[in-house]
Amino acid sequence: MKKEIWIAVMICLSSISGFSQIAPTGVRDTSFSVQSAFRNDKKYFPELTLADSSMPEGVIVFKNITYKKQASENLALDVYTTAANPKSPVPAVLMVHGGGWRSGDRSHNNTLARQLAAKGFVAVTASYSLSTHALYPEAVYDLKTAVRWMRANAKRFNIDTSKIAILGFSAGGQLAALIGTTNNNKIFEEADEFKSVSSQVQAVIDIDGTLAFIHPESGEGDDSKSISAGTYWFGYSKAERPELWQQASPLNYAGKNTPPVLFINSSVSRMHAGRDDMIKKMNAFGIYSQVQSFPEAPHCFMFYTPWFAPTLGYVSDFLDHVFNPRH
Repeated sequence: MKKEIWIAVMICLSSISGFSQIAPTGVRDTSFSVQSAFRNDKKYFPELTLADSSMPEGVIVFKNITYKKQASENLALDVYTTAANPKSPVPAVLMVHGGGWRSGDRSHNNTLARQLAAKGFVAVTASYSLSTHALYPEAVYDLKTAVRWMRANAKRFNIDTSKIAILGFSAGGQLAALIGTTNNNKIFEEADEFKSVSSQVQAVIDIDGTLAFIHPESGEGDDSKSISAGTYWFGYSKAERPELWQQASPLNYAGKNTPPVLFINSSVSRMHAGRDDMIKKMNAFGIYSQVQSFPEAPHCFMFYTPWFAPTLGYVSDFLDHVFNPRH
């Protein structure tokens, strides 16, 4: 569905229902960052240290490349790759940051991107529309465009277009799973740019991202004390527009066309709501999945030692298993 039609439908439904949409403020929200998470988690885990963010030898980065032009603000990405020149194209990973669909930025994935590039992957960290500037499903459109951009620029960065994965943390994990489970789903395609290029991904890494918003395990959407991140993103509460919350739930699309998925999870069970149900659906079609858990870890574990190194290992091993089965 084209964006203009989608907006018209939303406005029509809103007027019919009588519900009042929460509009974007246009003001950037900087409340979530790696440093703020670290300061908070350090209170409960005094032994924490931030993972080493130095650039590995032989890794280069191409920064601030515009991949989608918008009237309000162009969206950019950074590409991490090796300075070496492999004989054949290599797998690539699109990386999606967290922050409740409202805060955060692509720099949160810099450390992991550098290390993945050092292991021979092309790692792409992308910005996307947050709820302060655009409501769901704009972020989904953005990230599918980023995948198309990667294919359109595959020769420049030596990307194997048959081996593109998407990785996300928290809200980014939900987005990664949604994009992976909706390959070729026209509802989520807005091909204003790179129209002739596919947005399919061949693997998903979901790091503590919910799989279902309306589910017994889900904690997202509780507006009793303050407006939840999900309500800000959809513009409506669960009670007002449950069909929107259902539409954005990856669990509802899991099936025969779902690519392999790696789930990496913390001690916070609500962050992987619907995971086990999704695995059951994938198992019915023989689709490979893997779960790695850190039952003692906080939600933001991927940024910290001692969990960063094993997280990197799980991601790298999974990608090798899926893309290079001879390993």
